[in-house]
Amino acid sequence: GGGVFQGWAGGYPEIVKENELFERYYRELGIVPAGEWGAFMAALREPLPATLRITGYRSHAKEILHCLKEKYFKELQNLEVDGQKVEMPQSLSWYPEELAWHTNLSRKILRKSPQLEKFHQFLVSETECGNISRQEAVSMIPPLLLNVNPHHKILDMCAAPGSKTAQLIEMLHADMNVPFPKGFVIANDVDNKRCYLLVHQAKRLNSPCIMVVNHDASSIPNLQIDVDGRKEVLFYDRILCDVPCSGDGTMRKNIDVWKKWTTQNSLQLHGLQLRIATRGVEQLAEGGRMVYSTCSLNPIENEAVIASLLEKSQGALELADVSSELPGLKRMPGITKWKVMLKDGQWFEEWKDVPSNRQTQIRPTMFPVKDEEKLKAMNLERCLRILPHHQNTGGFFVAVLIKKSPMPWNKRQPKVHQKLPQRTGDTEVTAANSDNSSECITEEPTLAENEESKTMKELQNSDTEQSKKEGVCGPPPSKKMKLFGFKEDPFVFLPEDDPLFLPIQKFYALDPSFPKMNLLTRTQEGKKRQLYMVSKELRNVLLNNSEKMKVINTGIKVWSRNSDGEQFGCAFRLAQEGIYTLYPFIHARIISVCIEDVKILLTQENPFLSKFSSETQKKVKDMAMGSIVLKYDPDPEKPDDLQCPIVLCGWQGKTSLRAFVPKNERLHYLRMMGVEVFKAKRKEEESESKTEEEVQHRLAQTEEGMDVEDKERDLVTKMEAEIGEESSQSPVESSAMEVENKIEDLDQSSKNANSHVSQESKDADTSNVKD
Repeated sequence: GGGVFQGWAGGYPEIVKENELFERYYRELGIVPAGEWGAFMAALREPLPATLRITGYRSHAKEILHCLKEKYFKELQNLEVDGQKVEMPQSLSWYPEELAWHTNLSRKILRKSPQLEKFHQFLVSETECGNISRQEAVSMIPPLLLNVNPHHKILDMCAAPGSKTAQLIEMLHADMNVPFPKGFVIANDVDNKRCYLLVHQAKRLNSPCIMVVNHDASSIPNLQIDVDGRKEVLFYDRILCDVPCSGDGTMRKNIDVWKKWTTQNSLQLHGLQLRIATRGVEQLAEGGRMVYSTCSLNPIENEAVIASLLEKSQGALELADVSSELPGLKRMPGITKWKVMLKDGQWFEEWKDVPSNRQTQIRPTMFPVKDEEKLKAMNLERCLRILPHHQNTGGFFVAVLIKKSPMPWNKRQPKVHQKLPQRTGDTEVTAANSDNSSECITEEPTLAENEESKTMKELQNSDTEQSKKEGVCGPPPSKKMKLFGFKEDPFVFLPEDDPLFLPIQKFYALDPSFPKMNLLTRTQEGKKRQLYMVSKELRNVLLNNSEKMKVINTGIKVWSRNSDGEQFGCAFRLAQEGIYTLYPFIHARIISVCIEDVKILLTQENPFLSKFSSETQKKVKDMAMGSIVLKYDPDPEKPDDLQCPIVLCGWQGKTSLRAFVPKNERLHYLRMMGVEVFKAKRKEEESESKTEEEVQHRLAQTEEGMDVEDKERDLVTKMEAEIGEESSQSPVESSAMEVENKIEDLDQSSKNANSHVSQESKDADTSNVKD
C-alpha cells in the first residue's frame, strides 16, 4: 500500500502480491460469493489493521476504555500526518463490551506526531502491564466461542505465542473477587523455545491457574487427578485446538505467503492437523466443547479435517450451531464440496482417481464425503469461514465440536486400566494411526505389554506416592538435558509443618482458610528465595503427573525473601505479581490510602512519612517496620477520581514509606488517575539511575540468582535479537506490541523446523503459520 500505509510492508519491498495458482485454486473452489472476487483480492493486498484487546476481567478495564475513548481517541480527531487525515480507531462490533479495537495507524506513523507518540507509549506501557494485548481480530474468535466458565478445566493444545491463552485466563477470572477459580488452563506447545514466549505472555495476567507444558500436541499424555483418594483420568471441559496451518489467511500480515503459497503446504499438514484434533476429542469430557481453528482458507485443512473427525466419531461428536453467537461477526458457512489439487495444478475429485504414485501425498480423508445422507448429517455448513473483505480482517476458519459420548475406539477399556474409576467412560487409550494417517484402530494389549505396563504403573505409583509425601514434582527423567542452557527446576510444595510458614502467617495475620498447601518453591536444597502459589486444582495435577509432564512454568510469585526482613519479624516481603491473589487472605499490615497518597507513592521513590496525609501517618505510626499492603478504595461520591480499587505492595521504613511496584504498572496507575506521565517517563529514562523497579529487581536478584522468570526474560531477549530488529531503541520505543510482532515473525520461521510437522512434510518448503 501507499500513503498512510507506508511502513507496514517494510522489509518486503520486492514481493509482488500476485500468485496465479492461488487465484486459480480458490476461484475453482468457489469459497468467495459470486461478484466478490475483486473485493476479496483487493483486501488481501491491503495491509492488515492493527488490533488491540483490553484485558476484560480486570476492574481497570472500564477505566482503560474510558481513558482510551475520552483522552487518546479525542486527541486523534482532526489530526493530520503528512497531509493525510488520521483515521479514528473503531471498536470491533462483534467483540463484547467494546473491549477490542482496530486502527490503521502504522508504527511509523505513530512516531510522527507528539499526540500519536503519546498514544503509542500508552499502548506500549499498558501492553507490558498486561492490560492491553495486541492481537489479530480473527484470532480473538476461538476463545469467545469456547464459552468458558470459571470452573472449566481447559487445554490449549498449540498455544504459543499465547494471545488466545491470555483470553482464556481472563475468562477464568471473570469474577475478580474469587482469588482461586476452580478451573485452570494447561497451555501446551511442541516448541520448547516458544513455550518461554507463552510464559512471558501468560505471566502478564498474574494467574495461579495457568500451567505451561511442552509436548507434541498429537500425542499429549493423558493426565490423572486425585478425586477423593482415587485416581481418575483428567478430561477437559474445554479444548482449544488452534492447529499449525499453511496460513494463507494471513497474507495481509505475512507478505511472503504470496511468494511461497502452493497447495502442497495444505496436503502436508492435513494428517498432522487430523491427529492433533483426534487427540483433542479423546481428552474432551462428555458434554465438553472443542474449538478447532486455522488461519487458512483451504478446505483440506478445514472441512476435510472436521468431516473426517465426525465420520470416525460415529456420532460421538457433533458440530455446534453457533450462528446466534457473536452477533455482528460476518461469516460464511462451511463448504460441503471441494476438490484436491497438486502443486502442478492437477485436480482430483475422488480418492479412486488418485494414481498409486501420488497416494502418499494425497490421502482419502482429504476428499469430501460422497454419501449425501452422511454429508447432510454432518452439518458442515455450521463451520465458520471468515473472509478478509467482509470486515477488514485476516482469513480464518472455526468449527465448534460438542462431545456427546466416548470416542468409539475408547469404548473397549484395555485390561491395564480396568481398575481406574471412569467418570465419563473414556479411557487412557491413545488412538494409533493407521497407514492413512487418520483412522484409529483399537487392539487389546498383549500379555507382555500388560505385564510391562503393570510393572511400570507400580513403579510410577510408588514414585508418585513418595514424591507426593515430599511435595516434590520433579521434571520427567527425559528432561535431564539442558534446554537452551536452562535445566528445569522441580516444583517443591511447602510441607504442612514447614517452619518457614509460621512467621509469615503470624506477620500478615493470614486467614485460617489460606491454602498454604498450594505454596511451592523451585528449589529442593538451600534457602527458599521465592514462594509461588498455584490453585488447589493445579496442585492436584502437578502432584499426580510429574513423571509424564514436561512443565515449563506454573504459579505466581507471592513472597520474596528479604535479607533485612528477619529483624522485623518476617523474612519474606510481599510480591506485587501475586498481591491480588493474596490480598483477600491478609488481615494485618494493611494501610488504606487516599488518592493523593497513591500519587506520592507512585511518583516518588522513597518519600518521607511527613509527605502523606495525616490519616496515613497515624496508621503507620503504630505499625512495625517491614512489608505492607497499601489499599486504595474509590469514593463513589467523587466520580472524577479513579473508580477502581488498587492494591500495592509497599515497605515501611523508619521515616519513609515506599511502594514496590514495577515501573510499567506504576505508570498505568498514574495514567488511570489522570497524571501526565509522558514527560515523566522521558525524564526517568534520561536521568533516573535507580527506579523502584531496579531496587526491587536487585533485592530479588542478589538473593535469588536466576529463577524461571529470568530464564524466560533472557530467552525472549535472545529470540528478539535473533529476529534482528533494531535493538538500539529506547525502552519507550521498544514496544511490547513490537515484541509480539517479532514473536509472530518468529512464529513463521520456527514453525518450519517445528517437530509438530509430520514426517512426510519435513523436506518441503512450507511456512506453517499459526496466529
